[in-house]
Amino acid sequence: MEEPVSDRPEWTVQPDLASRSFGGTVMWATDELFAEKENLVNPWRPAHRAETFGPKGQVYDGWETRRHREPGDDHAIVRLGLGGVVSGVVVDTAFFKGNYPPFVSVAATSVPGYPSADELRGADWEVLVDREPAAGHTENFFEVTSPRRYTHVRLTQHPDGGVARLRVHGSPVPDPALLDPRSLDLAALENGAYVTGCSNMFYSSPNNLLSPGLAAHQAEGWETARRRDDGNDWVTLALAGAGVVRFAELDTSNLKGNAPGWAAVSGRLGEGEWVPLLPRTRLQPDTRHRFALADGPEITEARLDIYPDGGMARLRLPGELTERGRAAVTARFTETTG
Repeated sequence: MEEPVSDRPEWTVQPDLASRSFGGTVMWATDELFAEKENLVNPWRPAHRAETFGPKGQVYDGWETRRHREPGDDHAIVRLGLGGVVSGVVVDTAFFKGNYPPFVSVAATSVPGYPSADELRGADWEVLVDREPAAGHTENFFEVTSPRRYTHVRLTQHPDGGVARLRVHGSPVPDPALLDPRSLDLAALENGAYVTGCSNMFYSSPNNLLSPGLAAHQAEGWETARRRDDGNDWVTLALAGAGVVRFAELDTSNLKGNAPGWAAVSGRLGEGEWVPLLPRTRLQPDTRHRFALADGPEITEARLDIYPDGGMARLRLPGELTERGRAAVTARFTETTG
């Protein structure tokens, strides 16, 4: 994927499974006297205004605990918005300079259903990051190699301090028991779809295209830089599984002066030829477009082309999993939970 030059690990382009945008929540923390635990999963970048004091001290956009005077550590339990395989975690200590934790740990567990925080404290936790040193006012990157699917993570500060954000990057793995294979969005992150490439992601990530819900503003969609050539921008994705797409929903909500003029959708099975699903079609700004598609072939990948550039809030591809797709979804879930 083309993006601004960065030394961030490659796995950080994957979706943040803990993000509030996907329904992630901080269920419990040992302490949050100075700053609320809920800030850990906010999707936006941490912000800071110097000399903004409340009754408990400087106001921080993060989670901050009181200073320990006795032995012990601070913990926070996060329910992932999307259960999945974790590729890496980011412990962001932005603006915590003299009050960050010198060491951190991250553990994870997979528990079906909707357990309470009390029930989770007794769960079987697997250590992903084992008491690693952390630096202040920076993003601390920790790669994870476990192949297992997780539903919850636990962040530990050794012994106390402040963390602005906890990012848990990885690939969603849905529970097939909670999917209707006859009717589902084959392009949804929550159903197991993921971005495989794009021409440009200058302003925002193409993962936003596959996110649940409606985009609240421009930054919650995918937007490219302005093109100064004769080409066009595009994004490709692996579907939730092999399936047949019945509709294409192209949402340009909030994009008023920077929506594409036209768009097209195509698909393919494996490494086969791309087959048109929606021909090049005119779009309107700030509009949710829905197009019924003619009976198409079984596909495993889709491609969205926008002409010439611009932004798209959401891409939905409602359809049906084929037998091949159902088998693949079940197999991935079994492989990562067995």
